[in-house]
Amino acid sequence: MDALAPDTPALPLDAEGILELAARSMFHLFSSVSQGMFLVDLSGRIVWVNEGYQRFLPELGLTHVDQFLGHMVEDVIPNTQMRRVLETGEAVLIDLLTNRAGTFVVSRIPLRGDDEQVIGAIGIVLFDHPETTLQPLISKFALLQRDLDDARRELAVQRGRQLRAGSGDGTRRARHTFASFVGSSPAAAEVKRQARRAAQSSSPVLLLGETGTGKELLAHAIHAASARAAGPFVSVNIAAVPDTLLEAEFFGVAPGAYTGADRKPRDGKFKLADGGTLFLDEIGDMPQSLQAKLLRALQEGEIEPLGSNQLVPFDVRVVAATSRDLSALVREGTFREDLYYRLHVLPLRVPPLRERRSDIPALVELLGEDMALRNGTATPELRPDALALLMGQPWRGNIRELRNVLEQAAMRSESQSIDAEQLTRILRETGVEPAAPLAEAAPAVADDRALLRPLAEQVAEVEQRAIAAALRASAGNKQAAARALGISRATLYGRLENPE
Repeated sequence: MDALAPDTPALPLDAEGILELAARSMFHLFSSVSQGMFLVDLSGRIVWVNEGYQRFLPELGLTHVDQFLGHMVEDVIPNTQMRRVLETGEAVLIDLLTNRAGTFVVSRIPLRGDDEQVIGAIGIVLFDHPETTLQPLISKFALLQRDLDDARRELAVQRGRQLRAGSGDGTRRARHTFASFVGSSPAAAEVKRQARRAAQSSSPVLLLGETGTGKELLAHAIHAASARAAGPFVSVNIAAVPDTLLEAEFFGVAPGAYTGADRKPRDGKFKLADGGTLFLDEIGDMPQSLQAKLLRALQEGEIEPLGSNQLVPFDVRVVAATSRDLSALVREGTFREDLYYRLHVLPLRVPPLRERRSDIPALVELLGEDMALRNGTATPELRPDALALLMGQPWRGNIRELRNVLEQAAMRSESQSIDAEQLTRILRETGVEPAAPLAEAAPAVADDRALLRPLAEQVAEVEQRAIAAALRASAGNKQAAARALGISRATLYGRLENPE
């Protein structure tokens, strides 16, 4: 029979007593071995804080514990996610929290009453200065990240080879989806919404916008999201093909159609795109002599190869694009009005980069990663002043011009970091006088044409800029940002999670 020393404290004999003892012991253990701990009630008000956590108060801008106790957690701890734990009842065992006091490894655990309902939550700082305390783990993660980067570069090289060689069966496929059109600004979200709707139709789509805005990428995405995604995607840049060869390029050539012609028939783009999508880039540059034949082909659904008397049926969905003002060309008489109406069924205006400046940071990151993968180099890092300068430029050449500037900066820079001075020098060398950085730019009178777009889109854009400004002013404190904007915290979360 087991025996206990006379002075040994007895464990509770009932399950509830054992659970209460374990909870109390764990609480004292975490309070003593963690870097800091505090409790909040169901409303999010801080009701208790231990001595360990109080040493972080000066770094949070608080001079006395009374400025911490009794206050809402979002008001005194920037970027905290305690509110989400209270609302969902789900624990977050390991997370990284970064604010003005530093970076911390934290846990957030809901507290439940006798009825299992959430009555509060406990926040625990497991480690501060994780870059030193977790150095072995961080080193291992960095090694894994390097391996992942190497694998990405290798995949990019293989993908490039496949694209150059074409698919195994010679079929042409779309290379992009809507995820490839980077941007969450109201203007970008709106054009993607319209393009997704267009993808569900079989009517012609006309993409309108300046050069370098991503019209061809959207054409690929529309095809990839359509019922024709399994079919070929064939593109032809009308401006790049000599006028004398365009008819053969579109409709194909019969055997021996002219002196020197191949004895075998040569399929045109319409035939190659049969069952899929035909993308006509720079349709505004099509010569008038060919416009009538294109119109007939679209109306009748059949073509007559050059040098042949046979009509060949086809099944093609047409997506056209142009950087020119087609309606003006119609008025001038250089573009057929009937062809214009045949193509202008689902017009989509692709916004220029200056109308979606908030997308520039994401585009810079994407373009930098793409350059690194293609060149086998490290991803360039832009300093805040460089990013602000890029966001302030008019970008007449849009994303194509942005990529050119980034590539020049990356190739010329002696280090991985790029500052505003380097970018200013490159812009001036290309004949562009740099505009003021976005944060310093004076408000300009908007061009009337820039305002001729859906009012809801413009209101959403202003709303997103206001939210971003409020978050910057409050150092990420969502409660303070919501108060400054005069909206509820729930409304702010909703706008952040669903900007569209």
